[in-house]
Amino acid sequence: MLVAGAGPAGAILSLELARHGIRSRVVDRAAAPPLFPKMDYINARSMELLRRLGLADRIRAGAVPAGFDADFVFLTGVDEPPVAVWRQPSPRAQAERYAAADDGTGAVEPYLRITGSLLEDVLRQALREHPLVDFEESVELTDLEQDPDGVTVALADRAAAPAGRGRELRVEYLVGCDGGNSAVRRALGVDQPVSGPSSSRCSVYFRSSDPLLRRHGRAFITTSARGITLVSRDEGELWTASFQIPDGTRFDGDPVAAMGEKLGEAFTVDEVLTVSHWTGTLAVTERYREGRVFLAGDAAHQFYPFGGHGANTGIADAVDLGWKLAARLGGWGGEDLLASYEEERRPVALFNKEMSANLLEVWRRFGQLARDGASREHLAGFLEREAYQVDNSGIHFGHRYHRSRVVAAEPGPAPRWDWTGITPRVWPGGRVPAVRLADGTPLFDRLGPGLTLVDLSGTGAGAPLAKLAAEQGVPLEHLALEGAEGAAVRAVWGAGLVLVRPDQHAAWRGDRLPEDAPALLDLVLGRAKAVGA
Repeated sequence: MLVAGAGPAGAILSLELARHGIRSRVVDRAAAPPLFPKMDYINARSMELLRRLGLADRIRAGAVPAGFDADFVFLTGVDEPPVAVWRQPSPRAQAERYAAADDGTGAVEPYLRITGSLLEDVLRQALREHPLVDFEESVELTDLEQDPDGVTVALADRAAAPAGRGRELRVEYLVGCDGGNSAVRRALGVDQPVSGPSSSRCSVYFRSSDPLLRRHGRAFITTSARGITLVSRDEGELWTASFQIPDGTRFDGDPVAAMGEKLGEAFTVDEVLTVSHWTGTLAVTERYREGRVFLAGDAAHQFYPFGGHGANTGIADAVDLGWKLAARLGGWGGEDLLASYEEERRPVALFNKEMSANLLEVWRRFGQLARDGASREHLAGFLEREAYQVDNSGIHFGHRYHRSRVVAAEPGPAPRWDWTGITPRVWPGGRVPAVRLADGTPLFDRLGPGLTLVDLSGTGAGAPLAKLAAEQGVPLEHLALEGAEGAAVRAVWGAGLVLVRPDQHAAWRGDRLPEDAPALLDLVLGRAKAVGA
């Protein structure tokens, strides 16, 4: 099992495989994380997924302190008060809100802010430490060829002498997590059509203690109508600034002067750490799979960094594909389980692409309206109407795999989806609501690494399915919650039996097992062809 790329998607995919006892090899063309920080926001849903892997505390140790809010500030110029401020309470405040409500509308973990380079450093270290991961840095995948039985890949050892010395490796499956310019995707010939506007951008990563940058208070993101976006990376002296440049060009001027001009006033930069050029785009690949080769993360989709969709979509890709590959390689999952990966994750990417475009349009219109001479009052009114964009937990938590072949779909209308909140109801294909048990333990922490049958019947009605799974070698935890504790969970979940997948999504629910329990197990494990056999 080979994973190309050790960014967030590739590293988490490998660690997910390891969680299920599957060994993998990870190759990455770089010798270390990139200096430029790239992403800076991990949403609460991603943190729940990382908690399963034992990574949440390690990542939070390097994050922006939890007490800082993450506000968005809009300026016409730094010399004037903000036109608008979108408020986003701190991770600590969010955690307190989740703790105060045990009705399924909260999450187990709050969001966090962390520089992408630091996140990658933590994940790379986790790869090095895990006994089931063989991690090779400075190794580049240059070509691949597959047949019905496996994949032969060509690798180049970039640090070896002679430079680029090649070798071949034979694997059962390959996953390309090697970024927007994916060598795996190119080798497959899979297109990634661009939809919506693309633009050339220049970003400056720098250190500054100039108080001008916080003249209007602290902010996570400061956007000036003059054409620059500032991001506070650590609530200290680390910043990035991004601005658009003519398409197909590279900025070769003085970055400090350019930032001051676009902000509206010169400021002191203590050190320019790096200048990066990139293309902002909106694109989702036509296919996520070709035979025994899969695509995940930026290799499968690319978004503008508005709304934090890029890395977070990739993290969920990695978990979804990881447990399914582990089931297939471990002998307890069928071929349809792998086919369901694209069915589940590509619609999410397409949805998130539109959400990224939605927020991108706010930024574009703010700048255009200001250039067209709109008054501060008009700008403020426009931005006030768009402030709902910040409170978007429904986007992160509300995806339901309603067309997946490995989800036991139900007739009738699904629960309402809410942009700003988590719908506290179990529905096949959706994330199950997070609740706490009587001792304060999150129910999510009691779910097994494989399937979990949460039994709230009070009579142990799920025992026959657990017995069947054990006979078939399927890792299934029978979690029977009885008495007042079980009744409290059932009051939120609304069903006596819920079959929960490793990614915390419900595969099936009911008040009693179906008459053909083997067929249910075959369905959710991608072995549906066995039904009736």
